[in-house]
Amino acid sequence: MTQSSEEMTYGRYLALDTLLSAQHPISGLHDEMLFIIIHQTKELWLKQIVYELEQALALVREDSLVPAYKGLARVSRIQAVMTLSWDVLATMTPADYTRFREVLGHSSGFQSAQFRQVEFMLGLKDGSHLKHQDDDSAEQSAMRAALNAPSLWDEANRAAARAGLDIPAETTERDWSAPYVPSEAVENGWAAVYRDTEKWWELYQLAEKLVDVDDAMASWRHKHVVTVERVIGGKRGTGGTAGVPYLQSTLSKRAFPELWSLRTQL
Repeated sequence: MTQSSEEMTYGRYLALDTLLSAQHPISGLHDEMLFIIIHQTKELWLKQIVYELEQALALVREDSLVPAYKGLARVSRIQAVMTLSWDVLATMTPADYTRFREVLGHSSGFQSAQFRQVEFMLGLKDGSHLKHQDDDSAEQSAMRAALNAPSLWDEANRAAARAGLDIPAETTERDWSAPYVPSEAVENGWAAVYRDTEKWWELYQLAEKLVDVDDAMASWRHKHVVTVERVIGGKRGTGGTAGVPYLQSTLSKRAFPELWSLRTQL
């Protein structure tokens, strides 16, 4: 039942009794609390990013490009905050982490359903990540829905085609679950936007907001690699990944590849 404004308090509004009782260190060691809170905070920010991307996708789908800018700008700011949080985690030394690492078992940030959902929503599709979630779980269902739906880049290309740019049909109507393959025709279409920004102002601004998000994601990935290398060196990751080498392999990922490659031809 909804509480009246007279009954509402800061703690009740924010459900602080639930939020602040959600940390359950296992090892009893001081630094494990930081590790938990850093990762819980990241999941909260990822929840907000998903929320913003859902709205941005709907707006772009409706050709309401200007209203979509706000949410995309917010996403890139959130990503910047998430990147800065690696500096807080880096105050935990290798000696600190080694003392409680074993309690993590096989758990790993690699298994974050919300992070993969964000990747899918942006356009980085890889259905193999579904196996890291329980079958028919809410997490797997959310990931699957994002995997099978047009991504933000797909919707941007469809909006560009509707606006009159020469975007090939195989880009605007395809198997949305398949990894996106960069297209020279798509690059040329968006390059035309950059060559005449006045004519294509709304698409130009959308493109730059998308680059902001991709840029922020690249920064986050880089800082992640550096932090992990600082804390565990060359050890394998807790989820069975190769650790730093795996993370380094993700640094070149771009959700909106043609917005980067077109710069060479301008």
